[in-house]
Amino acid sequence: MMSSLLSYVLWIKALHVISVIAWMAGQFYLPRLFVYHCQVNKETDENERFKIMEYKLLRYIINPAMMAAFLFGILLALTPGIIDWHAKWWVVKLVALLILTGYHGFCSRWRRQFAANNNHHSEKFYRWMNEIPTILMIIIVIMVIVQPF
Repeated sequence: MMSSLLSYVLWIKALHVISVIAWMAGQFYLPRLFVYHCQVNKETDENERFKIMEYKLLRYIINPAMMAAFLFGILLALTPGIIDWHAKWWVVKLVALLILTGYHGFCSRWRRQFAANNNHHSEKFYRWMNEIPTILMIIIVIMVIVQPF
C-alpha cells in the first residue's frame, strides 16, 4: 500500500488542499450566516430560509469537505517521507486540527439550535466565534509550510 501511495502523492496532496479549502470556506461562512440569522424575526419566511441555507451548507458542503480533508490528510500522513515524525510541528498542527474539529461540532450544535428556534447567543458572540477558524488556519498553515520546529 505504501509504494502505491507514493505514485499518487501529488493527486492526494491536491485533493487534500481542495478539501481543506472547501471545509474552511464553510467554516468561515456558517458563523457569518448565524450573525445574520440573529437579526431576523423567528416568525418570518426569512428565518426559515436561513435554516435551510445553514442546513445545506453544513450537510452538503462542510461535512463532506471535512471528511475528504481527513481522508486525504491521513493518506498523506501514511505516505513515507511526508512527515518527519521526530519534528514537533505536526503535533501543534494536530492539536489545532482537533480544536478546529471541535469548533465544527459547536457549529453543528448551534445550527440545530437555530433550527429549533432555540438560539442562545448574540450576533456579537457569532462575530467573535467567526475568528476562531481563521486563527487555527494560520497556525496549521505555518506548521505545515514553515515547519518552525
